[in-house]
Amino acid sequence: MDRYAVIGNPIAHSKSPQIHTAFARQTGQQLRYEALLAPLDGFADTVARFRAEGGRGLNVTVPFKLEAFALADRHTARAQAAGAVNTLAFGADGILGDNTDGAGLVRDLEANLGCALGGRHILLLGAGGATRGVLLPLLAGRPASLTIANRSVGKAEALAALFAAHADGSALAACGFDALAGRRFDLVINATSASLADELPPLPPGLYTAGALAYDMMYGRGHTRFMQAALADGAARVADGLGMLVEQAAESFALWRGVRPDSAPVLAALRRQLDAG
Repeated sequence: MDRYAVIGNPIAHSKSPQIHTAFARQTGQQLRYEALLAPLDGFADTVARFRAEGGRGLNVTVPFKLEAFALADRHTARAQAAGAVNTLAFGADGILGDNTDGAGLVRDLEANLGCALGGRHILLLGAGGATRGVLLPLLAGRPASLTIANRSVGKAEALAALFAAHADGSALAACGFDALAGRRFDLVINATSASLADELPPLPPGLYTAGALAYDMMYGRGHTRFMQAALADGAARVADGLGMLVEQAAESFALWRGVRPDSAPVLAALRRQLDAG
C-alpha cells in the first residue's frame, strides 16, 4: 500500500492523517497516511529514510518548510514564489517541491465562502512565511488592490517588491499598521501568528467595507480574538483557517493521486468535531 505522511516537530496535533484518510476512503484510493515526527536536526535524514522505505510523498509543516524547499530537486512556480515547500512528491526523476497553502486559501475563499477575489481590495496582515506562501495565488485572482501591512514596514516593502512582477494590474503596496487609518477593505486576512498567543495585530478602527470578510488563517474552537474584533469593527462575516487546511490538503492529494477529493464533507466533519470540543 502506498505510504504518505505529514512531517513536522511537533506533529501529534496534526489533523492531516484524518483528512487524507477521509480523502482516500472517499476516492477509493489505496494508501496509508501517518504522522512523522522528525528531530529538529534530522529532517533530511528522516525524509530519506521514509523515501527508502517506499514513501511516495510528504506534507511538510513547522518548522521544516524551508528545509523542504532546499531538499527538492525541482519546484512548482508557486513553491518557487513562496520560497517554501509544504508538499513533497517522490518520483523516479527526483523530488518535486510544491506549496499548496495559497491555492488552499483561495479555494476556501472562493468556493466555500463565496468571496471572489477579482476587483476586491485586500489587506494582508503580516510579512512572514505565511504571507509569502499565499501572495502569488491571491494576486492571480486579480484583486483591485492588495496591501501588505506589518509591524516592520521594511519586511512588507521587501515582499511587495519581490512580487511586483506578478501584480498583473493589481495595485500592490506595503505599509505599517498605523498607515491603515482611514482606509477600508473588502477582505482582511490575518497571516500573523498573533492568534496563536490570543493577541491582536494593532489595527486602527474602521477597516471594513459593507459586506467585508475578515479571515484568520489560524483556527480553533470558536472565534479567535481577531475574528471577534473584526465583527465589533464592522466586518459583515468572519472565517477561520480550517477550510484552508482542508483545501491545501486536497491540493496535495490531487498532486499525488491525480484525483481531486470532495473537500466539503471532510471540512464539515472536522468543523463538527472541533465545535464539539
